[in-house]
Amino acid sequence: MTIKNIITALAISSISLLAEEKKQTAPEGMKWIPAGTFTMGGNDKFSKSNEQPLHKVKLDGFYISETPITNAQFRKFVEATHYVTTAEKPVDLEELMKQLPPGTPPPPAEVLEPASLVFKQPKQKVDLRNFTQWWSWEKGASWKHPQGKSSDIKGKDNHPVVQVSWYDAVAYAKWAGASLPTEAEFEYAARGGLEQNLFTWGNERPEVGEAKLNIWDGSFPTHNSIKDGFFATNPVKHFKPNGYGLYDMSGNVWEWCNDLYHVDYYKTFKDVKVAKNPTGPTKSYDPNEPGVPKRVTRGGSFLCNDDYCAGYRPAARMNTSPDTSLEHTGFRLVMTKAQWEAKQKKDKTPAKKK
Repeated sequence: MTIKNIITALAISSISLLAEEKKQTAPEGMKWIPAGTFTMGGNDKFSKSNEQPLHKVKLDGFYISETPITNAQFRKFVEATHYVTTAEKPVDLEELMKQLPPGTPPPPAEVLEPASLVFKQPKQKVDLRNFTQWWSWEKGASWKHPQGKSSDIKGKDNHPVVQVSWYDAVAYAKWAGASLPTEAEFEYAARGGLEQNLFTWGNERPEVGEAKLNIWDGSFPTHNSIKDGFFATNPVKHFKPNGYGLYDMSGNVWEWCNDLYHVDYYKTFKDVKVAKNPTGPTKSYDPNEPGVPKRVTRGGSFLCNDDYCAGYRPAARMNTSPDTSLEHTGFRLVMTKAQWEAKQKKDKTPAKKK
């Protein structure tokens, strides 16, 4: 071998080593979000009172999933742990009764069978104040059967996993050595470096130009033109990422955050100059269901529509009971540098023989 060939071989080897080293600087499928300060909340015509007042938030840097957790990823978790999701278990009667008004009689036994909430498109105009007009309690609905027991996820490995409760998402996060994002982390990441823009991509309306996300195109919930190409979930990485290289931070599926939900939480920051790494309130309160503890969901879904819910805005906040699973709700993960280092160490540690 000539000196020239040796030098070339060494150069190629060095490039390969550098590439391998680069691969190891971040968890697989995650992006690093740099530390920074941003204005949290919304003040546009679609904003709700729970998004106000606007307030400054300072966050440490963190890793976050590029996409919502997919069916393939969740299947790997289930196969490794034999985990059974909330939707696959009978309803906990004792827990259910705590959420109902005092004196409410127990529901019939069949209502307690494993089931979950599935979207059913009404054929005629309905009262948008009554969500029971488009949600159906379907026996056998689960992450493996998102639209009910007769449905499946064949060919949808790269779609977001849905029909998972907050408890299911937390269990997955623990297995992965990660956490669910705080809603501050989610909003900061969703904005992609843009300060107080209406959407994750800027201020241009979603219906202008090429399809930017998966939401309800038409009159909700009776007519969807499917202009964006999808009636239900879309494969991850189908639409363009935001400024941080993150996909589906807007539309596709709502995503669980770690925070408890309180309708007036933002008011606690009224006299705070800069909130540092906020993690949510210590108590939950939703005036529509005052007896039901709620967790925050973010990002909007394929059912979002300006007629009913402009939840695809980065400032928008939604709330759901942690034991609830729905056809349009999934999650993604965050990881601190300390968690990433701990995971790397754990992964390198040989398993003990039984």
